[in-house]
Amino acid sequence: MAFVTEKQLDDCKYSYSLAPTVKKFTLKDTTFMQTKVGNFEFKRMLEEVPNSGNGFLLNIIVNPDLTGFKMSITDKSGLRNVNIFKNASDIIQQKFYFQMDALVDRGVFEENAV
Repeated sequence: MAFVTEKQLDDCKYSYSLAPTVKKFTLKDTTFMQTKVGNFEFKRMLEEVPNSGNGFLLNIIVNPDLTGFKMSITDKSGLRNVNIFKNASDIIQQKFYFQMDALVDRGVFEENAV
């Protein structure tokens, strides 16, 4: 999967793009971890029951120069992409939007209605 400037997950009502105001320290403040290659990676489990281990994995990777990103939601193993907007409960969708709203509020992403 290549780095993109804008991404809309299947059946999501918004598309997301990196905000021009995004800074490396903001990524670190919002729990992005820097990898050995220099990318910034954010992983969060979207679970109906907290700490159950049953849910979907939200994975966001931002490249080191902050010009592109990758975003996916997979099964908990991280191998298969999942469409949470068709196959998952409202709670999972609300948790996704909550995470993304927090990143939008902090100036990491911009949200665009589709």
